[in-house]
Amino acid sequence: MNPLQAEREVHTQELQLVAFRLGKETYAVDIQQVQEIIRMQQITAVPGAPFFVEGVINLRGRIIPVIDLRKRLGLPQGEKTDEVRIVVVEIPPHKVGMVVDAVEEVLRLSMEDIEPPSTLVASVDEQYLKGVGKTGDRLVVLLDLEAILKKEKDSEKQGKE
Repeated sequence: MNPLQAEREVHTQELQLVAFRLGKETYAVDIQQVQEIIRMQQITAVPGAPFFVEGVINLRGRIIPVIDLRKRLGLPQGEKTDEVRIVVVEIPPHKVGMVVDAVEEVLRLSMEDIEPPSTLVASVDEQYLKGVGKTGDRLVVLLDLEAILKKEKDSEKQGKE
């Protein structure tokens, strides 16, 4: 069963999502996975971390790893503006910050408006996607945070072997 089918079975007819921008595209994650959204702050680099891990931050006494979502998804680097945010997500037992270009809004999407990603047109590695949602005249790419974070751990293991 793919993640989108599982999501359809678990949730009712509607998903509530936090939408954010990477470049010109809009991406979203389930609001239940988002702990908070904070302004960009000083990130402490960690030697030997995978290329997409920016480092760690101190969030009210807790050390949180921060990844650059653009790098993780294989997207080109963007400009650092005042709109850049860190979206802190929780996939138990992990909390991770993700650097995004800007947070846009909270969306509600009907499951009927979400389709599985097409392997032919996806600019992001398909394994990180749950689907593509339609809202008005724009498309929103739904990310699979578990896959993104799982691959993070796999990459760390590969670097140590």
